[in-house]
Amino acid sequence: MAASGTFGYGLEFADLMPLDGIGGIIVKGTTLKPREGNDYPRMAETASGMLNCVGLQNKGVDYFCEHIYPQIKDIDTNMIVNVSGSSPADYAECAARIDALDKIPAIELNISCPNVKDGGMAFGVTSAGASSVVRAVRERYHKTLIVKLSPNVTDITEIAKAVEAEGADSVSLINTLMGMSIDIERRRPRLSINTGGLSGPAVKPVAVRMVWQVAKSVKIPVIGLGGISSAEDAIEFLMAGATAIEIGTANFLDPTISIKVRDGINAWLDAHGCHSIDEIIGVV
Repeated sequence: MAASGTFGYGLEFADLMPLDGIGGIIVKGTTLKPREGNDYPRMAETASGMLNCVGLQNKGVDYFCEHIYPQIKDIDTNMIVNVSGSSPADYAECAARIDALDKIPAIELNISCPNVKDGGMAFGVTSAGASSVVRAVRERYHKTLIVKLSPNVTDITEIAKAVEAEGADSVSLINTLMGMSIDIERRRPRLSINTGGLSGPAVKPVAVRMVWQVAKSVKIPVIGLGGISSAEDAIEFLMAGATAIEIGTANFLDPTISIKVRDGINAWLDAHGCHSIDEIIGVV
């Protein structure tokens, strides 16, 4: 699948690759109300990766339902909406409005958003916070519920087990790692809000380790992401226990990377005498 925030609404890539050639597209983060996002600059290149603090810029769920959904509903793949919010009630209301859309089979909850009522802490860094969001959404959303986990925690397996207990159908991980980059000539951070989320190949070993841990700790499916830019990268995640993968930052370098990774996985399986992807999932 294409990871949220790196593939727009899929429409932007329609002239570059067959959108029905991948398992799904997770569209950019959607919130209950419109958000302007953070001031520029909000992206910075780093060694083997990038930092971003875009800040969930979007026109809100009603705009999505009225204007975007009609354009994407007939794309022949799984169109999934990434949902963000500032309170459990916001998440739940946003999810409920998407629940009414026939051609959206799932949502991915981004629980790494700041909890504005609790000192700015992200919901996803505590079991209680993560549980509160999933519980509220599960009451009002009736389709497949994927919860995207933050890596900025002490024990990610505890968060995974907490959201599983509240009714999550799957977990995806990892979201970005908190990072910072400083321009030493200007003597100030390269991002407008000082810190941002680190993604790209630099985070892959952390992501593989966390997927491996979580896959052994929960019974629901695990979706792996974080620095995947080749079939070999994807296969690592599958062997660690992921049953699906998302590609994010690599889309900026090569818009057709998802197709190449898909074909590369198939070629690897053929070369190693595997009849099904199931033969390698969770073998480590």
